This record gives sequence, structure tokens and C-alpha cells, in this order.
Amino acid sequence: MGFSSGKFIGYDGDRSVVLFSMINNYTEVPCAISGDAMDHLDGAKRTPEAQREQQFLRLRASIEQQAEHKFVRGELEGRPAGVILRSIDFR
Repeated sequence: MGFSSGKFIGYDGDRSVVLFSMINNYTEVPCAISGDAMDHLDGAKRTPEAQREQQFLRLRASIEQQAEHKFVRGELEGRPAGVILRSIDFR
């Protein structure tokens, strides 16, 4: 089955990240992308919190591709281990 789309979880305003998941075979992998990283990808500045879900969905393919690359390279962080994407991951 491989690595595939999971679900959109939501925007965490306290940490300024969008939380989502990916599926590795049949295991859910927690993921997050910073608001700054999404704005960098989108060529935007300070997207309002209420628009983060729409922005994520529009950029989903690029975000998930980078999440898969980090997962394959074993670049996992946190507990439970997951993928965290930052602006530097898209340069």
C-alpha cells in the first residue's frame, strides 16, 4: 500500500501548525506543518487562522510529498514519532 493521504486534523493556533496524518501501509503517522511553511509554499504572508484549512487543502499534494520524503529518510520527531514540516523543508 505504501505512504498515502490520511486526514486533516486542524489548525493549532498555540503552536501555529496544521495537524494532519499520513498512512504508512496501515499505520497512521502524525504530521504537522508550520503556518510559515505553508505561507512560503503559497507565496502568502500571514494567512488568517480561519483560512488555514483551505490553504492546506490547496497545497496538500506538495505538503504530503515532502512529508513522505522526510518519513522515508527517517526524519521523525516527537512522541509519538511523526513528521514536522518547516519552511526550510521547502527550499
